[in-house]
Amino acid sequence: MKLQTKIPLEKQSHHLIDYTANVLLLGSCFVEHIGEKLSYYKFQTLQNPFGILFHPKAIETLVAKAFSKNLYLETDIFLHDHQWHCFDSHSKLSATSKEKLIMDLNAQIHLTHQLLRTASHLVITLGTAWVYRFIETDRIVANCHKLPQKQFKKELLSIETITKTLNFVTDLVKSINPEVTIIFTVSPVRHLKDGFIENTQSKAHLIAAIRQLLSPRVQSEGLYYFPSYEIMMDELRDYRFYKEDMIHPNSTAVNIIWEKFQQVWISEKAYNTMDDVDRVQKGLKHKPFSQDSKAHIKFLQDLKNKKDILQQQFPHITF
Repeated sequence: MKLQTKIPLEKQSHHLIDYTANVLLLGSCFVEHIGEKLSYYKFQTLQNPFGILFHPKAIETLVAKAFSKNLYLETDIFLHDHQWHCFDSHSKLSATSKEKLIMDLNAQIHLTHQLLRTASHLVITLGTAWVYRFIETDRIVANCHKLPQKQFKKELLSIETITKTLNFVTDLVKSINPEVTIIFTVSPVRHLKDGFIENTQSKAHLIAAIRQLLSPRVQSEGLYYFPSYEIMMDELRDYRFYKEDMIHPNSTAVNIIWEKFQQVWISEKAYNTMDDVDRVQKGLKHKPFSQDSKAHIKFLQDLKNKKDILQQQFPHITF
């Protein structure tokens, strides 16, 4: 008896992620789950340099500015509730000093530019097609930073607009990094604050736009889709896979989707190293009964030996 519908997945035959890969991850909060897994296993990654970006236009803004090294000025930021903010970034970059915010924004622009040129993989996760336009400047923002709602107009991006945005981002990145592999996915997190029907419409626009982007382009161009949203909606449709808010995937769901991502995108030659990294990570969390015991001293030495071996093989790995 089958108790689940299974999304058919196949191992990619080319462009797999291994310990020589350099992965840039951009987008909604779900991309951070994948990024955290890659970071845990000590793959080379850069994750959301501007913080969480929920919609395609926010990702477009970051990629375009990083591509041209278009740096931020004092006129690009604003003061609200004793904090300096930028409409293009998440509030995690906000600062009490305007100098610090500008410095941090521009540091991330330089870092993102470097990764756009050198990344082996770019993972883009789209969260919503709903956006907010700041009425005063008529610009779509990445984050409203808790300004009064009356200062914004809410809009739903059309499929055509999203497709155009994704084509622009893809072409821009490919122009400076032709060999990069770009993996699109749609976040399984439902944005129910927009409304149930509105969330479904939003996800449908994102999925349809990605299909329009990929359908005329062959995989030899290095463009792919990973079905995070479909796995959550079809395989993990039971509420036992959700957090208490009944909206966000819980750790079990994240682990299952990660396992499927690993199955498709992680090179099998990396598995042994991942196991070794996992042993060290768990060893670092180990709490001994006695720190001075011979057994614990030997445990620490064995752990150091494992770390040294990993770092000799892959100098970028640090614990």
